[in-house]
Amino acid sequence: MMQVHMINRQSLDDLSAQAKQSPRLRKNHNFHASNESACHRLLNALEPGTYVQPHCHLAQEKDEMLVVIAGRIGVLLFDANGVVVQRFVLAPMSENIGIHIPIGTFHSMVALSPGSIFFEAKAGPYVAISAQERAAWAPAETDSAAADFLQYMLKHFDGCAD
Repeated sequence: MMQVHMINRQSLDDLSAQAKQSPRLRKNHNFHASNESACHRLLNALEPGTYVQPHCHLAQEKDEMLVVIAGRIGVLLFDANGVVVQRFVLAPMSENIGIHIPIGTFHSMVALSPGSIFFEAKAGPYVAISAQERAAWAPAETDSAAADFLQYMLKHFDGCAD
């Protein structure tokens, strides 16, 4: 018999608790069978303070769909030089609950409240982000400047955080 995965309050709370305990302050839960699966579907929990280096996806069919199901997440879209060209606050039961990010679009997201979780869907198989897909104008996650860049990104949402 096929395994059924429920997405309910308890599973969301458990995932958020795991994200809070993670050094990166995030945790994903995959519904796809393996990294080689043709379609990737996952929950991604982000806690305030996590830094997602701006990046884009260049491979065909690697556009992303994000739908926020808990908390509040800020999404930033950048041009090729690192200038913020759009910002969105996504939250369930709000004006904006999700976003489709086309291939080649530099983007990042920030958790605006504890317990923020989005559902993500994109084509597989998994391929690690290449050097060309990482924003050269933004520090890597392990760089000491990442904390300052996170604060820069959060400033685009002043007045929006809980």
